[in-house]
Amino acid sequence: MRKLFKKGERVRNKVDGKVMEVLRYIKNNIVEVKWFDLESKEVRTNTVKEDKLSKAA
Repeated sequence: MRKLFKKGERVRNKVDGKVMEVLRYIKNNIVEVKWFDLESKEVRTNTVKEDKLSKAA
């Protein structure tokens, strides 16, 4: 298994452009990420496929 991102690294979601932080790898290509939701003003976590993410600038 080749991991593209490390824990704590900032990544950008290719679908909606949100900047997220990598929490951990769950399976081969599934990553758990967290981001700050501006509308509800709280931290959200979600799982995203690795190919839907790119490194944030």
